[in-house]
Amino acid sequence: MAPHTLLVHAHPRTDSLTAQVAARLHARLKDEGGTVDVLDLYAEGFDPALRPEDEPDWENREKVYSPEVHAHMDRILAADDIVVVFPVWWFTPPAILKGWIDRVWNYGFAYGRSRPRLAGKRLLWLALMGGTPEEIERLGMTDALGLMLVTGISEFCGLPDATLRVLHGTELSGVSVELRAGRVADLLTEAEQALAEELPATATATATTTAATTTTENTVNEESAR
Repeated sequence: MAPHTLLVHAHPRTDSLTAQVAARLHARLKDEGGTVDVLDLYAEGFDPALRPEDEPDWENREKVYSPEVHAHMDRILAADDIVVVFPVWWFTPPAILKGWIDRVWNYGFAYGRSRPRLAGKRLLWLALMGGTPEEIERLGMTDALGLMLVTGISEFCGLPDATLRVLHGTELSGVSVELRAGRVADLLTEAEQALAEELPATATATATTTAATTTTENTVNEESAR
């Protein structure tokens, strides 16, 4: 059975390259027979600001968060695969995406349990960066993002099958008008290749009862909450 994918993207313009990449991956996933839940954070008006109702309560891992957050939690739980498409601004994901993690990937849901609720899901972080591979390597941007997204979020939340892939040279202002369409086509093809390599359609995402990468802090948090 083809997996159900939660496709998240974070860009305010519907004509952006980020949006075009997300649309191409949406089409690819559907062509492979899968079902897709598209979460456009800007279009849906997601509020990235963490307020008291969604602040973690370290003494209560069963805290009931806001209705908006629980609706997003349900969408994550329903997915076999999660694909997150975003531009890199100031060396980090957009604030709206970080706020989505802050509010939704919350204590008692995404972490804080010795048996992670998200275990068995596959996750692809697909980042769009304007620089060349050489520039990005020199600045250490991929390593920094990987530490944040793969180690600090994915693995911490019990998702060892998580990968960061980067589309380089996505700043099109330096590309002549006559060459721009070709450059966009190449980037869309690269995005499809990344999806095919990291989340092959033939793989079946199955929930596991344990996660080898569950951190000691996760377990400690859970024990202290009992």
